[in-house]
Amino acid sequence: MCGRFVQSAEPETYAELFDVDRIVADRLPPSYNVAPTDPVYAVAEHDGERLLGSFRWGLIPFWAKDRRIAAKNINARSETAATKSTFRESFAKRRCLIPAEGFYEWQPRPKGKLPHYVYGVEQPLALAGLWATWRDPETDERVRSCSILTGAPNAKVRSIHDRMPVILPATAWSMWLDRDMQDPARAQALLRPADPEIMDVHPVSTLVNKVANNVPELIEPLTTGAVDQELG
Repeated sequence: MCGRFVQSAEPETYAELFDVDRIVADRLPPSYNVAPTDPVYAVAEHDGERLLGSFRWGLIPFWAKDRRIAAKNINARSETAATKSTFRESFAKRRCLIPAEGFYEWQPRPKGKLPHYVYGVEQPLALAGLWATWRDPETDERVRSCSILTGAPNAKVRSIHDRMPVILPATAWSMWLDRDMQDPARAQALLRPADPEIMDVHPVSTLVNKVANNVPELIEPLTTGAVDQELG
């Protein structure tokens, strides 16, 4: 799964990378520890334009009675999203890209779980996502929310965790975002393990375990000696 990630660049940086037509997002502070239900940037298409918007992380399907379901839907399994009721409509019509400098995965160790930071070597990663719009029945507020698709790990992550976010190459972005392309099989074919050459990974401090900790130091690599000390 993907339970935390990093989104620390300015929206203009993401807009340029993803060839966005317009930025319609609220400006968000840099985050080195994005947590479930936090606001995040995502790229989606609307009325023929590619837009960078702000979404709540944790998908709320249109039929939900309240927003509490969001925390359970931060991830969608790529193998079943096309058919599961929570994600089916979004998979067909509302796909997005969620930019991330990197994400965290926790490796089981004899004395606990050690967090690792997996990051793009040359540029932010394009995480495959789904989005939805939900209307709060009490306040009439319209909430845009999103979920990150996860799948099998690649060679860089396999020894750390048995799943990871699906990362799409630039060649797949246009088809993934195309709302007129509603063939689940064609969309599913794009969800492959990422090229390990575009990313790197290193262990980081367990400080990331606490949502309140949100500083650049979270992504700094641990030395070999520090790894042993982290888990006692």
